Amino acid sequence: MKTALTLIITLITLAWGWDVLVAGTPSGSAALWVLRQEALYLSGLLAIALMSVAMFLATRPTWLEAPLGGMDRVYRTHKWAAILACVFAALHWLIEMSSDILKAIIGREGRVPKENFGGFIEVLRDLAEDLGEWAIYALLAMLAISLWRRFPYRVWRFLHRAMPVLYLMLAFHALLLAPTGYWTQPVGVLLAALLAGGVYGSVLALGGRIGRSRQVRGSVVALDHPAADVLAVRCRLDAGWPGHRPGQFAFVSFDDSEGQHPFTIASADHGDGEISFQIKALGDYTRQLARRLTVGQPVRIEGPYGRFDIARQQLDAQQIWIAGGIGVTPFLAWLEAQQARPADAPAADLHYCTRDRDGDPFVARLQALSAHLPGIRLYVHSARQGQQLSAEELAAAHDRARPAEVWFCGPQGLADNLRKDLRELWQGRLRFHQEAFVMR
Repeated sequence: MKTALTLIITLITLAWGWDVLVAGTPSGSAALWVLRQEALYLSGLLAIALMSVAMFLATRPTWLEAPLGGMDRVYRTHKWAAILACVFAALHWLIEMSSDILKAIIGREGRVPKENFGGFIEVLRDLAEDLGEWAIYALLAMLAISLWRRFPYRVWRFLHRAMPVLYLMLAFHALLLAPTGYWTQPVGVLLAALLAGGVYGSVLALGGRIGRSRQVRGSVVALDHPAADVLAVRCRLDAGWPGHRPGQFAFVSFDDSEGQHPFTIASADHGDGEISFQIKALGDYTRQLARRLTVGQPVRIEGPYGRFDIARQQLDAQQIWIAGGIGVTPFLAWLEAQQARPADAPAADLHYCTRDRDGDPFVARLQALSAHLPGIRLYVHSARQGQQLSAEELAAAHDRARPAEVWFCGPQGLADNLRKDLRELWQGRLRFHQEAFVMR
């Protein structure tokens, strides 16, 4: 994520810098006005470039899963591109407002003259300027709402639908107000490509066509409650489901008015068009599912997505699998997929962290699946029994002179602690895989 966004910012800055180099640098009082003008251009370019990236990534391009590390990383890049775009948009607005301050300090002498076009083009430029200002205000409001974690998801999702419209307003603003000289420079080529990608994403979003080619209809065929706060849902899908690899997830919609939610597929692919999910009551939506779902109810599945895939394991590395709570679901699919050929299953230590092993429905399931896989060693860590998993415990059970590979799915706090400590203990010989999908 950081690499991709840094690359975008660097390319935009270099292209802007090339144009500045070609234009030359004035001296005297004019230099301050030119500095303000170029800062205005650079902040605007970075804002629209990053917002274009965010809009394009919202289309869920599967071809970017490999370079970015999975659809969860694609969405994380989408999120931070949008946040950074808002920051640069706010900076752009502040620089625009600095004109009066410069007038008071150094006067109007040396002020960069505006490009004049006249006629209909000038009317469009005035409109673009107004639309851009209104869009920035709305964008900053959306940013505040998105960062406010307690803001209801359903309302946020409804408001989020306005983002393609806001983007098109900003794209219109950038297209009309960018200096005409840009279009014969590398910065113009880069800007045009980014705007094309952003407009493409916006049109797909407004038309409700994001992920349409990867959607399959089906129905709920079984419901179960392995625990009071866990709902097991089994679905049978219509023709068209491409199949999935163990550990992948899908966007699931049980009600078109509610929208899609990502859930890890908790079963292996047996080629029969059936998949299952283990859904824990963690928010308003998931808490209501148990009383809203019925057998026979239609369902829409989009996917599969994700790179939390056992096939990507490093063959010469010690395998350490860590599941926390409902994060056990991808590992259930992994273990189930190995049952047909247990001799080919990898050797791995599977650590399952739970609040209370005695009341946990997944413990028995893990034990049953692991019993048929000689290479899998299962360890259950029960918080109620005072069993806390630590990096030191993991390091003591493995050879730190050999590379290790950790596959983690569970609470973010546990992941952060283990990742930091394990990397220090293994001193550069550890890979840490984590799929952390969030919708906002």
